[in-house]
Amino acid sequence: MASSSDDNKNNNNNDVVTDFFPFYRLYKDGRVERFYELVGVHEVPPSLEDPATGVSSKDVSISANVSARLYLPKNTAPNQKLPVLVYYHGGGLVIGSAFFKTEHCYLNHLVSESNCIAISVDYRLAPEHDIPTIYQDCWDALQWVASHSVFDTINKDPWIENHGDFNRVFVGGDSAGGNIVYNMIMRLGREKLIGDVKLLGAILAFPYLIIPSIENFDKGLAYKLWNYICPLSEGGNDNPMVNPVSTKSPGLSMLGCSRLFVCTGEKDELVPAEVGTKFVKVVKKSGWKGEIELIEVEGEGHVFQCENPQAEKSKDLIKRMASFIQRK
Repeated sequence: MASSSDDNKNNNNNDVVTDFFPFYRLYKDGRVERFYELVGVHEVPPSLEDPATGVSSKDVSISANVSARLYLPKNTAPNQKLPVLVYYHGGGLVIGSAFFKTEHCYLNHLVSESNCIAISVDYRLAPEHDIPTIYQDCWDALQWVASHSVFDTINKDPWIENHGDFNRVFVGGDSAGGNIVYNMIMRLGREKLIGDVKLLGAILAFPYLIIPSIENFDKGLAYKLWNYICPLSEGGNDNPMVNPVSTKSPGLSMLGCSRLFVCTGEKDELVPAEVGTKFVKVVKKSGWKGEIELIEVEGEGHVFQCENPQAEKSKDLIKRMASFIQRK
């Protein structure tokens, strides 16, 4: 029979430390509850041939902690070389998966339109893991892709080895994935990829960045979430991992790619369009020597093209992304 002290202990374990519904709930014993079923989100398997696009997909293990879903366009000829896109999903760094139906459908359409090979990375999440761990997972995945450019690599995937054009490597992501992209290109300004692979371009779609000077942004969900997963003791909203104008930032002039594609939504309530606009301005003022393209989609909200990639405005945006990837 359980004692009253045991009952109290169990009750204490069920105490909620952080309630960030509908994203997650953190309990005192370290458990994290996510509400995927409530919002109708679920995983789907890869497909030999997607019925809508003909794109093939498969799942691979990159390391003990990181996996990915790979995508290959229809009618890819043997040894045909294609641009390589390393993609990071959104979800505020606290929810999401490369294997969710939304991401799977979106990547099928993006890969089909772009005629590229894509590696959609499934990284670990906060709050179980700290933000640097998440970025390291994503960096390890990028390095694994780059490792296919050298002969003595083990754990190579034949799709990447046979079809990857390592002169046309891109990173891309939506929302929190855009934040990850930002941190990857910042790191690439300081460190090299395996085989000295160069990053040609980066896509930051509705990027989860915080610029505190934007009016009322400090009252929004994105601002509050970051302070939960990256407390003030670690820099909070002045942390250069999320704030590109932070006084602690090493500077944007050394961004490790040649081209940037930034897109925002006019009616984005999570990350206001002004964030992307200001980010582009500070990059241009930094002295960075690359090319930058900014698109604000009229009348649309946060990551709308992921939710319904077959809508007309979604198709238009995906075509713009594809043009960015295909342009040599």
